[in-house]
Amino acid sequence: MILIPKKLYAQYLNFLRKNNVAADQFQDYVKWLRYFLDFCAKHVITPDKSERIRLFNEKLREKNQRDDQCQRASHAISLYFEMQGLEAHAPFAADEPNQQSIVASMKSDQPMLSTISRRQSQYIEAGYQEKSSSPEWDEVMSKMADEIKVRHYSRKTLKTYAHWSRQFQRFLKNKPPQELSTADVKEYLTYLAVKCKVAASTQNQAFNSLLFLFRYALKREFGILKDVPRAKKSLYIPMVLSMPEIDAILKQLYYPYNLFVKVLFGCGLRLFEGLQIRVGDFNFDGGKLLVHGKGKKDRTEPIPDSITPELKVQIEKVSKLHEQDMAAGYDGVFLDDDIEKKYPKAPKEFMYQWVFPQQTLTVVEETGQRRRYHLHETQLQGALYHAVRKAKIPKKVTAHTFRHSFATHLLQANYDIRTIQTLLGHASLKTTMIYTHCVPVRTMKEARSPLDF
Repeated sequence: MILIPKKLYAQYLNFLRKNNVAADQFQDYVKWLRYFLDFCAKHVITPDKSERIRLFNEKLREKNQRDDQCQRASHAISLYFEMQGLEAHAPFAADEPNQQSIVASMKSDQPMLSTISRRQSQYIEAGYQEKSSSPEWDEVMSKMADEIKVRHYSRKTLKTYAHWSRQFQRFLKNKPPQELSTADVKEYLTYLAVKCKVAASTQNQAFNSLLFLFRYALKREFGILKDVPRAKKSLYIPMVLSMPEIDAILKQLYYPYNLFVKVLFGCGLRLFEGLQIRVGDFNFDGGKLLVHGKGKKDRTEPIPDSITPELKVQIEKVSKLHEQDMAAGYDGVFLDDDIEKKYPKAPKEFMYQWVFPQQTLTVVEETGQRRRYHLHETQLQGALYHAVRKAKIPKKVTAHTFRHSFATHLLQANYDIRTIQTLLGHASLKTTMIYTHCVPVRTMKEARSPLDF
């Protein structure tokens, strides 16, 4: 439950007195306000104040709250909005960041904003900048990061390769990089398979990381690995959802997560592909969505007709948010590194605005710039986790499950496997063929010779 800062708490009590609220009801009003702030923190909802109150009242009724309690909760929140409107331009105390986030979150012209996040570097999460007790290894890690950036690999790839390289360093107890050999790699991969009992995909991930480290950071041949125990590879069959199950989940999701999941399922997107959709990627006239896929490979997906009106409304909301950000001194949005370097003024252009922007204020420490990131994956994962349980679906459902469901539903509709491969952006047909194990495929008619068509 959210704790209201002392100064804000005192202001609210004073405002209740001015509005002739009985003193014995103060704590009840504060309780409803805390419930409301907690509700807003868990769900990214519309910036319209009356709509927020309506959604909150629906939640209270789901919890079997009485009508008089719902009315009192609505009055408590309305008074808070009224007070916040008077205090919106008051300076914030430097030692009360929570007050800043809570007051800012209730502004009538902004969506829910939580605490300000401060990002030191666009690559800080990768961990390669961490210093160890070995300067030689730190230098090698820096070279590896430079090689990854030159090739425009994703930040997750940088993070993964840096992680396994550091693990390798710890396993060898800071053995000088110049003395590394193929035998060291064999010993480490054997350790992962035999002692740690890692999955086959984990062992392959470590192998690829060390291969890159040797070839591009150490500038030497990796060598041939023989007699290395391999982790047992299991047959993976994706979990898929039926249409009734998907509808049940969507009913439990709030805005904008419900629309986001519709896009994931309707276009068969990976999670990061959905998060990085920009306004300029939509071609409503042609009915196509430009997807910036894995490995910097672009593709197009048909825009579902059923959600086209919702997407247009979302873009209108984002347009208003973009205008408000510019008026408030924001420097635009964060883009992929290569785009931002090529177009230094692009962050201020609306066409580069995220369709699903993150609801937290973002400040860059080096420059003091205020920018808006796209919606973070953990926000969707949290909302989806609760929605699946409320829908009482006994399956392990993640964001990627909707991509699996997209493929299997097309397969059931008798779409050609090559067409599905293209829509999913798979480089190999073997990857797409896994979906033939998920559902029975019913052909519309038995095979015939082309001469008989």
